[in-house]
Amino acid sequence: MTDIRVQKFAKVLVEHSTRIVPGDRVLIEATTAAEPLVRELFIQIMEKGGHPHPMVALPGLMPFSQDEFYLTYAGDAQLDFAPTFYKIAYDQFESRIRIHSATNTRGTTNIDPVKAQRRSKALSRITEAQMQRGAEGKFKWVTTLYPTEAYAQDAGMSLKEYEDFVFNAIHANEDDPIAYWKGTAAGQQEAIDFLADKDIVTLRGPNVDLSLSIKGRKFMNSIGIYNMPDGEIYTGPVEDSLNGWVKFTYPAIYGGVAVEGAELVFSRGRVEQAKAEKNEAYLIKMLESDAGSRYVGEFAIGTNFDINKFTGNILFDEKIGGTFHMALGAGYPETGSKNKSSIHWDMICDLRTDSEIHADGELFYRNGEFVFGK
Repeated sequence: MTDIRVQKFAKVLVEHSTRIVPGDRVLIEATTAAEPLVRELFIQIMEKGGHPHPMVALPGLMPFSQDEFYLTYAGDAQLDFAPTFYKIAYDQFESRIRIHSATNTRGTTNIDPVKAQRRSKALSRITEAQMQRGAEGKFKWVTTLYPTEAYAQDAGMSLKEYEDFVFNAIHANEDDPIAYWKGTAAGQQEAIDFLADKDIVTLRGPNVDLSLSIKGRKFMNSIGIYNMPDGEIYTGPVEDSLNGWVKFTYPAIYGGVAVEGAELVFSRGRVEQAKAEKNEAYLIKMLESDAGSRYVGEFAIGTNFDINKFTGNILFDEKIGGTFHMALGAGYPETGSKNKSSIHWDMICDLRTDSEIHADGELFYRNGEFVFGK
């Protein structure tokens, strides 16, 4: 018998995140570990008159990702190959629902970063189509996660505890989770409106001394359209405007590799110095991916206080209330970002202690809370 929370989870994805209408072709990306959610999505998409196309793989065998098996056995030609059916779907379909559902989150830890970098470049053609068509309103995409033992172990929880954590963050345990997500819009919009005519943003705290420009850029109000769970406001900073230093307080995980204690120094937008306490070589290698990988494509503030601990999964961790994050690499065109790259690597810094954000010299945020107008 299907968990009622899974049914509500699917309803949020179909009716709120991707807004499926008759005729929509919907790619469902998942592994077999997410079978309950895939089944429910299939049913609800059909009920909406859509055309579900499940691409369900065995864990570790998804060619449109940096999975252990693909990176282990792929030769150069295979690393450079963009998967045919995914490419068609991203270029032509109306919607995509991606369900992270790994059963081993450490499979790529010892993979040669050169292979991971090369694979990222091949897949960037698909990612660019997602971002561009999404910005044009032609492609309704959402990324989410189904709880597995692997994610639970990363989070230091039992599977039952982690399931409760995930469904609570999604608000699938409420009578009307869609109403909740729509209701988050107003408060976040006030912060966005305050920033609308601002130029220089400065961040000061024990782990950050940074300035950047948001002049002419648009902040997006994240309420579960592209990510589920959600809870952030984000933009693409002016590419050459970042100056200063930041030490990210949580592990920066990319391609299954956790870089701990990452510190970056920016000058005129570019990362000029980088070091880390663990996996520094991987950090440096990924910064060399392409011309855009040393620039920031996203600057964001997390607003979801229901996500109250670090779990090792960026989909949740970047939304932690009281943090900010930046993504090295590709930016979202709808924000005005012009940065292009084969990577989009989110890194998170806590702002809940002795930290402030100012916008054009005016106090905007202090110790994890918006304080403008007070």
